[in-house]
Amino acid sequence: MTAVAILDLKQKLSKLSAQERREVTSYLLRLKYESAEGRRETSRRMREMDQGKKTRLVDLKKTLRHA
Repeated sequence: MTAVAILDLKQKLSKLSAQERREVTSYLLRLKYESAEGRRETSRRMREMDQGKKTRLVDLKKTLRHA
């Protein structure tokens, strides 16, 4: 995709309502996780969580505030 096409897409997305943006986001996430790479990433994360590597919500919020 060209830079011009990406810019055009970004401009169109910025004009969508909040609900429409949520729908687009859901669609893009579905595409990501339906791919082989997305499935591998999900499996890796699930294995890590099974091994006890988890983040508490309160810790995540602190991290995001400082990002």
